[in-house]
Amino acid sequence: MTAATAAPATVEHARRQTIGDLLRRSAAREPAKTALVFADRRWTFAELDGAVNRTANALDARGVTRGDRIAVLAHNCDSFVIVYFALARLGAVSVPINFMLGAAEVGYVLGHCGARGMVVEDALVPVAEAAAELAAAELAAAELAAAEDGAAALRTDARAVRGCIRLGSGRTPSGWEDVATWLEHPEDSDPDVAVGDDDPVQLLYTSGTESRPKGAMLSSRSLIAQYVTAMVDGEMRHDDVEVHALPLYHCAQLHCFLTPDIWLGATSIVLPGPDPAAILATVERERVTKLFCPPTVWISLLRCPDFDTRDLSSLRAGYYGAAIMPTEVLLELDGRLPGVRLFNFYGQTEMAPVATILRPEEQLTKLGSAGRAGLNVETRIVDDDDRPVPTGTVGEIVHRSPHAMLGYYHDPERTAEAFRNGWFHSGDLGVLDAEGYLTVVDRKKDMIKSGGENVASREVEEVVYRHPAVAEVAVFGVRHAYWIEAVTAVVVPRPGQQVDVEEVLALCRKHLAGFKVPKYVEIADALPRNPTGKILKRDLRTSYAGLADPSGAFG
Repeated sequence: MTAATAAPATVEHARRQTIGDLLRRSAAREPAKTALVFADRRWTFAELDGAVNRTANALDARGVTRGDRIAVLAHNCDSFVIVYFALARLGAVSVPINFMLGAAEVGYVLGHCGARGMVVEDALVPVAEAAAELAAAELAAAELAAAEDGAAALRTDARAVRGCIRLGSGRTPSGWEDVATWLEHPEDSDPDVAVGDDDPVQLLYTSGTESRPKGAMLSSRSLIAQYVTAMVDGEMRHDDVEVHALPLYHCAQLHCFLTPDIWLGATSIVLPGPDPAAILATVERERVTKLFCPPTVWISLLRCPDFDTRDLSSLRAGYYGAAIMPTEVLLELDGRLPGVRLFNFYGQTEMAPVATILRPEEQLTKLGSAGRAGLNVETRIVDDDDRPVPTGTVGEIVHRSPHAMLGYYHDPERTAEAFRNGWFHSGDLGVLDAEGYLTVVDRKKDMIKSGGENVASREVEEVVYRHPAVAEVAVFGVRHAYWIEAVTAVVVPRPGQQVDVEEVLALCRKHLAGFKVPKYVEIADALPRNPTGKILKRDLRTSYAGLADPSGAFG
């Protein structure tokens, strides 16, 4: 008899370690300590734990059950955090959505994940309602097609549960419930739900390299293993005070920093967004000890007039990731924040997200490196046949780790491809040196990281191709002083026709989120190709390298 067959449900429950358990355990250890600060509200761990339970019980009363997908569309706020933990306690799956997306893009996520409800910031309700209508229309068409084929269609009703987070001063929109009323539910005990360590707890949509985003399924086991790596290798402590200014819908801020802080019993200061003056003022006022920013935000902080006037002496640790840190900026940070230990976290959503870490003592000796595999990760470089390559040879970066996602939602083929031969394939190209330090040199497929956001080149190309005068287009990223990579399109007109750049940009603005719209559109006679006809985007990156930042200065 194996342990698995011998263990009754009560044993499994006693051994459980899920996202929903982390806050409760911190509240038991440090009930009166400040856990979360947002605007003028300060929550102790005990208060936050009670708010999460009341919200979970309110959602349970509205029919939310284990496995239900609930979309969350909002800027950073305390309600975002409360809803996230409440859903985890119910065994429901939170689906955070980028608040910069348009209705069509949000609608795709709602339909693909089969959302049973939405929690939406009041200012974003019009986008959410339009998205729900689009999702319903697409699903109705899919159900009709499935019925004709004798197949079962995915069903959803994203409007079954509709909660509104009021961040503005207006009324709660008709048909929506104010999330604040959920916090007033009379029952504040733990929901009685059997949640497994490997049940999906969050579904994160990543642009990846495809024209349609993929849903990466993350479990408590994946996330908690990643938290341990981030906490140990990132030197995180229970007495930390941290600013969380980057979007919580993104796995970096939520899973590398905020949730580990909750688990450790540290204090989290949540800001609505990464305004540099607000970040610097908060560091001074709250005596903040650590801060995560992608390179674009670190650059904004360095250029902010307040940088040299604010007392930043409490900072002991700084973190960056989501894009490559320019060497000039790294050197400037080292000079202007000499007492701050800097860490580079590299990874991706499917790894929950950290895979490798460059530690403080390695920042200047290994400039440009993504570091070595984290505590719970194995990393290697392989060729196209998945064979390990020699040191110093470029190949695909692959990982083996409990951090890894469960798979892509409703996409077994892409899941099998990503995990072939027992390793997760990142799609990034890199090289390991003799000491095991990783340098990311390119992307196996054409994804652009602009301001820390993923932009699939193919998605942008498909929109540009809608212009009747466009014969060919190639979209790629070029080095930029602020965005790190700026989305750039090189367009070849049809014979005898002309392409108006402003028309291309207007087309993109109509169909794409703002951060996906090209910063530069260039007209060319032809695109470079190899002998088989494949467009050589690496050549384009070289040819247009000076387009956005000809001086190479980061100012």
